[in-house]
Amino acid sequence: MTREQYLKSSKATRCKYLFMRHPLTMLCGYVFVFQYGMCLYPSLTKLREHYDGLLAFLLHILLAVGITWFFGWSALLLTLIIPHSIASAIGSYLFYAQHNFPSVSFSDNAGWTYDKAALESSSFMTTGPIMAWFTANIGYHHIHHLNSRIPFYRLPEVVAAIPELQTPKTTSLHPLEILRCLRLKVWDPEANRMVGARDI
Repeated sequence: MTREQYLKSSKATRCKYLFMRHPLTMLCGYVFVFQYGMCLYPSLTKLREHYDGLLAFLLHILLAVGITWFFGWSALLLTLIIPHSIASAIGSYLFYAQHNFPSVSFSDNAGWTYDKAALESSSFMTTGPIMAWFTANIGYHHIHHLNSRIPFYRLPEVVAAIPELQTPKTTSLHPLEILRCLRLKVWDPEANRMVGARDI
């Protein structure tokens, strides 16, 4: 939302918007982002288009029931709930931070272009080689938005080969950078930057 849209919204809409962007919501990404946001909500709103979301949710429930039935609650926690919770929390934050970071910029319809949006509204997240491997080079998010057909393992080659892509807007997993990203809530077109709740 822009600052103006936020201020004109109802209290319920504001609460929902801030809830979706709250750090605890990302921490509980397994429930709010994966189960509800990616599986249930799309299939409940447009079942014909998103039947696969409902199928994923039902298979997930069946798997949980099967693990509990045959191996018990401790197995469910150790093999499904804890690993999915950790992965979903990390994934929720990574996605959030690559579109909500201090140097991000957005354009209205008049100034919007596909290339500009890809390079200025999504970031390059600097990570070490181990994190890059575990996240399938998610740090190259700006290149993914530029061309989503490039396989994850070729993304570093693309950046190395094209000089125009070598000075992207960046973010990182440094704790101070994480705090800066989490504070950002709405886009302020007048200030030309994302602002936090105190600045709204």
